[in-house]
Amino acid sequence: MALQNGYAQYKNSKLMTASPAELTLMLYEGAIKFCNIAIVACENKDIEKAHNNIRKVDRIIEEFQLTLDHKYEVAKDFDAVYSYLRQRLLEANLKKDPEILEEVLGHLRTMRDTWKEVMKQTNNGMSVNR
Repeated sequence: MALQNGYAQYKNSKLMTASPAELTLMLYEGAIKFCNIAIVACENKDIEKAHNNIRKVDRIIEEFQLTLDHKYEVAKDFDAVYSYLRQRLLEANLKKDPEILEEVLGHLRTMRDTWKEVMKQTNNGMSVNR
């Protein structure tokens, strides 16, 4: 029990001290994790677990979408990508289709990897390898 409590404190500390760039990376990592869980749940016909994890991915993408700064032209492109991913997640959830989730997962990994590169190039990635 003490080990779990220590780990929870570490995770909380990591969250509280993370830069906005690191928080964004953590959200991408979370979306990827939940998408992987949803894929396995779909394959195992665990409808509830699949649904719950697809919704977690959707909420993370929704947060990305809601926090876009539309004063930058690129925000339109990100908004379109996020809308597409959310539509695919809706389809995946209705059909419990792991192939659709694999597609979303591929996009999330690409976006995460791109974000890591941006962090490195802007010196925000000092603790990316924690």
